[in-house]
Amino acid sequence: MQVASLSGVLKVILILLLIYYGLKILTRLFGPLLLRYVTKKAGEKFQQQFQQYNQSHSSGDDDITIDKKPKQKSTNKDVGEYIDFEEID
Repeated sequence: MQVASLSGVLKVILILLLIYYGLKILTRLFGPLLLRYVTKKAGEKFQQQFQQYNQSHSSGDDDITIDKKPKQKSTNKDVGEYIDFEEID
C-alpha cells in the first residue's frame, strides 16, 4: 500500500494553483485580443453575406408588380342563431 507524503501533496496543490493563476492572467491579457479577433471575423462574414444578397437581388430591372386582392367570398348567413348572454350576479 502506497502512502502519499505531505511534500507530494503540497507539490500537487502548488502546481494546480500555479496553473490556475497562470491561466487567469493569460486570459486577462489575451481575452480582449481574442474577442476583438472573433468580432472582426464575424463582421467580415456578415458583410460578405450582405454583399452577396445585394448582388443576387439587384438584377437591374426594377419592375413594380401589384398583386390584386382576391375577391372575398360571400359569407353564409345561415350559420346559426345569435344568442345574447347576460351575466347573473
